[in-house]
Amino acid sequence: MKSYTLAAALGLLFHCASAAPSATTSGIRSIYAFKDVLKSNTTALKTSGFNSIIMFGVGVIDNGDIMYYSNTPGSSDVLIASNGSYVGGSALADKVLSFKTGTTGINRVEISMNAQHIADLVKTPGTGSATRLYRNFAALKTAWSLDAVNNDDEAIYDVSSTVAFAKMLGVIGYNYTTAPYTNQNFWITVKKQLGTLQDRTYLQCYDGGASNAPKNWEIALGMPVIPLVWVTNDSKPDQSTTSAQAQTKFAGWNTPGVLAGGGYWNDFDIEKLGSSYIAPSENLSPDCCRARASIVQRTFLANVQLKHESGLIILEE
Repeated sequence: MKSYTLAAALGLLFHCASAAPSATTSGIRSIYAFKDVLKSNTTALKTSGFNSIIMFGVGVIDNGDIMYYSNTPGSSDVLIASNGSYVGGSALADKVLSFKTGTTGINRVEISMNAQHIADLVKTPGTGSATRLYRNFAALKTAWSLDAVNNDDEAIYDVSSTVAFAKMLGVIGYNYTTAPYTNQNFWITVKKQLGTLQDRTYLQCYDGGASNAPKNWEIALGMPVIPLVWVTNDSKPDQSTTSAQAQTKFAGWNTPGVLAGGGYWNDFDIEKLGSSYIAPSENLSPDCCRARASIVQRTFLANVQLKHESGLIILEE
């Protein structure tokens, strides 16, 4: 089968009509930016066909200030908001702002964080507009033109503080998203209390979440989900997903009403291994997508044995 680039695989299935189009598919093509954005290939991220970028490694410290943690050799952790002001420097701000300016396909930038210190800060001093926590997130939203905060809680799972923090972010003007891999009941409860404030769920379908079925989570949460797969990597090679494998997975999950798009973890591995971001713009155009969807469908059918039994056609892989 022809090999497609990562964003092209997403574009084929979610940007336009596919072999089995869904009226609820909204075309979200996302990637987690694990690498320090000051060192990542910004041009590739902006022009490869992705439309949403989630910056990983933001965290709240015990006084309510916000850090951007380095996950890249040669980079350092950076304090980005303190006492209600942005303090991360102009170079970092300019880089983040550049994702949605100039020649770009990116129309949404999120920051991803865990729940460390959130419960304590919500309890005291709270989430009011005068608190350090509120003012810091307001300053960061302005400085970086952020659209959403992504909750990647994998340890604490405190409903009341999660909901209170999310509602505070909503007042500031953020959307709220989640990235679950387990503990479905927690995420169900949070979604019920947040309603439309939580507008996306990025479902981890790799590593600890490898057995996750998007359909099951869509039913449980009452909203389409965005399954994530892990790109080819040398950290856990058994969790690697090639472009062709990703295409097969997304196609299998893309039943009506289930998916809002798809995504990948993460850019660091792409650049470390010298893999390609590039998806020519024509690969994401409606006409080309329809043509490629037809090719995929014919390739699949060519590998299926048709048997006639009692006048019925039975498909066997």
